[in-house]
Amino acid sequence: MDVNLEKKPPYLMIAILFVGAFVSFLNNSLLNVALPSIMVDLNIENYSTVQWLATGYMLVSGVLIPASAFLITRFSNRSLFITSMAIFTLGTALAAFAPNFGVLIAGRMVQAAGSAVMGPLLMNIMLISFPREKRGTAMGIFGLVMIVAPAIGPTLSGYIVQHYDWRLLFEMILPLAIISLVLAIWKSKNVMETNKNATIDYLSVVLSTIGFGGLLYGFSSASSDGWTDTLVLTSLIVGGISLAIFILRQLRIEEPLLDLHVYKYPMFALASVISIVNAVAMFSGMILTPAYVQSVRGISPLDSGLMMLPGAIVMGIMSPITGKLFDKFGPRLLSVIGLVITAVSTYLLAHLQLDSTYFYIIMIYTLRMLGMSMVMMPIMTNGLNQLPTRLNPHGTALNNTAQQVSGSIGTAILVTIMNSVTKTEAENLLSTADPTTLTEATQAVLGQQALLAGIQYSFLVAFWINIVALLLALFIKRVDVSKEALQKIEAGKTAPRPATN
Repeated sequence: MDVNLEKKPPYLMIAILFVGAFVSFLNNSLLNVALPSIMVDLNIENYSTVQWLATGYMLVSGVLIPASAFLITRFSNRSLFITSMAIFTLGTALAAFAPNFGVLIAGRMVQAAGSAVMGPLLMNIMLISFPREKRGTAMGIFGLVMIVAPAIGPTLSGYIVQHYDWRLLFEMILPLAIISLVLAIWKSKNVMETNKNATIDYLSVVLSTIGFGGLLYGFSSASSDGWTDTLVLTSLIVGGISLAIFILRQLRIEEPLLDLHVYKYPMFALASVISIVNAVAMFSGMILTPAYVQSVRGISPLDSGLMMLPGAIVMGIMSPITGKLFDKFGPRLLSVIGLVITAVSTYLLAHLQLDSTYFYIIMIYTLRMLGMSMVMMPIMTNGLNQLPTRLNPHGTALNNTAQQVSGSIGTAILVTIMNSVTKTEAENLLSTADPTTLTEATQAVLGQQALLAGIQYSFLVAFWINIVALLLALFIKRVDVSKEALQKIEAGKTAPRPATN
């Protein structure tokens, strides 16, 4: 049976973890808008160099998350969180007072190393603290951290960069990190069982690092360096081969780094696939929308950030509501409605024009965020409900890793499509234009039209990706969480049968 089901949930411990996880997730998207300012301040010559502040953070997180299953199983949640928060706080201090770019990027890498385990750790504590029939509400509140924190990052960053120094982005996080660390040392308790005999397979760690790291680097670099770049191709090939060997090894060894047998549970497997497909559409949308708003419409970074704020607020309001609705109605109804809303809004984004109004853009983007908020947590919770407690760390680690990698892949592919269509459209427009009327202003307008065509086409591809997720959602069944079913699953005898509703 689940651990601690008869006890009152450790609300204080969860609250402390929420603070730490919130600042780490917020930090993930906080720096993107500030990169041009950092380039000027630290005399960095090209954008690809400063982009490593975002790419490097994602890479470190991506290679460390798979190891979170072992860390959560082997070490107490108290010591693990305190260590992670201390590392994150150190990295934040390094970045805040960095005298040069080298120290700044080192600080970001240290931050990433500290934050990588926080999301999986918080999710595992939520899973064992609440009975499965009430997990929807609990995971809905967790969605406030996982979804809303990154969503408000660009808005907050845009405001700070326009009115203050970029270092404030780190300086405002530092006291929050210190408070979370002090509270953890003072008040946190151990609420999860540990296995002191758990061992780690170091070859799996190496293969995981090379595999996920290579793929993340390759796909994140492809959009800027091109798919034919030697380093990009090498990273993708080496990463793909390493990942294939890693998967084979996990299926054969006794104590895998990531137990891939979680995919024998059909609702978890289906939830994982839908989450991957949805992440591709979601993360790419976060890149394409600012590209349209700033480069096509010429709206300032601050105003473009404010444009995304209503969507973040809606997600924050909807996340706990969606959790309660999940407990009452199950995942299929919510997922189907959410994906229909997401698909419709994505289709509308694919038809944005040069003169689309500010209010219209806000409405569509907010509608899209509403749809997203109804999908991610319900299907993820339903999938995790089908796993025995001992596999929770592996399930959460796989979910986080899959979304990180798929988000990177989706962004790279859709940005490449955008660039390709933009280039082709620009050539067509220039070939049909009257050379005698081609002033700089005219060429700028043609460039905007070409970029708009690229963005429209990419959103259309994202729309069809949403349709795939919608079709898959029709096969979701609510996991049976009755006492008899849970006894069977915890005993390892069988996967719990889906409920009929």
